[in-house]
Amino acid sequence: MGVLDGTRIVEIAGIGPGPFCGMLLADLGADVILVERESTTPGDPLDLGANAIVNRGKRSLALDLKEVHSIDAVLRLVDGADALIEGMRPGVMERLGLGPDVCLARNPRLIYGRMTGWGQDGPLSQAAGHDLNYIALSGALWFSGAVGSAPIAPPTLVGDLGGGALYLAVGLLAGILNARQTGVGQVVDAAIVDGSANMMNLLLSAHAAGLQPFERGRGLLDGPHWIGSYSCADGQFVSLCALEPRFNALLFRKLGLGDDPHFQRPYDPACWSDLRARLSELFATQPRPHWVALLEGSDACFAPVLTPAEAMAHPHMAARGIYSRRDRMLQAAPAPRFSATPSAECRAIPRRGEHGAEILRAAGLSAGEVERVLASKPHGPRVLRENP
Repeated sequence: MGVLDGTRIVEIAGIGPGPFCGMLLADLGADVILVERESTTPGDPLDLGANAIVNRGKRSLALDLKEVHSIDAVLRLVDGADALIEGMRPGVMERLGLGPDVCLARNPRLIYGRMTGWGQDGPLSQAAGHDLNYIALSGALWFSGAVGSAPIAPPTLVGDLGGGALYLAVGLLAGILNARQTGVGQVVDAAIVDGSANMMNLLLSAHAAGLQPFERGRGLLDGPHWIGSYSCADGQFVSLCALEPRFNALLFRKLGLGDDPHFQRPYDPACWSDLRARLSELFATQPRPHWVALLEGSDACFAPVLTPAEAMAHPHMAARGIYSRRDRMLQAAPAPRFSATPSAECRAIPRRGEHGAEILRAAGLSAGEVERVLASKPHGPRVLRENP
């Protein structure tokens, strides 16, 4: 069920953006076959077990990729796949015998998606790193955080998911469309440094126009007092982003500041620091519900800063069914939405190796071959870690 019904993806299990990309495609109806290791290292902090929402809707096959029979089984899956996702360091898939040359020789229409932080080549391609490192080098971290403090960004969102998973998904889908027209597959090199740098182009447009200098807190999008988050009397937070003149004028009127001469020059950088301090004092006088009642739903460009659990209960989020609970876990619904081919609701997270036999039989392996590949491999349920 979904717009990608009939599309088959082989995903070599990894961490972070690769699995998230696979979830996006599974949410949209693709048949995503997750090739996992037989077991994980005990105490591995990156093994989310039964809480791995990024695996929802996929089918799981557990293999030891050091065994020749397992490699042969993956290549049989590649034969009937539209795309493959892998997130290993450059060269690892080649050493396993699953590199793009081998896979494209078997399936010339295959789109081979490679997810890395630094890219397949370049001086840093073999270095370890994580989300924050990639967006630091790409420039995407520069404008994040308060003036005078070290730059900081929400964990994983800008790099792993924005610059990584989303760009890999676009690349795979574009490649699949092209392969269906031409019969020719190709490799998609999705590097987080590339994607997160590409995401900077809107800010770079503002920089070229003289609106966003490379000095934090001095640009139109990070400096004015009418952009940012403010603390309330109850310790909660609210956000403002009243960029256009009519919106910030409405904001000030609702706050009782419309006639204050200090707020008549909203685009003058010389005023921003002082007026931000005044707004901080004002918002600290009342709890968050007071400001929600005053500003939410207007064109003042306002929203409370909510936890995901609070967001689930918010009337707007609830009306759209954005959050729900499945298997005791808070999950966000598939996005975007399609009118003619809607995606299924949040689907189940597979047990490790749960679909192994059916996947291999469907790939054309004989009963004996299936038994040989899966021999002595008991695959129990994932370990469920309780949410804090």
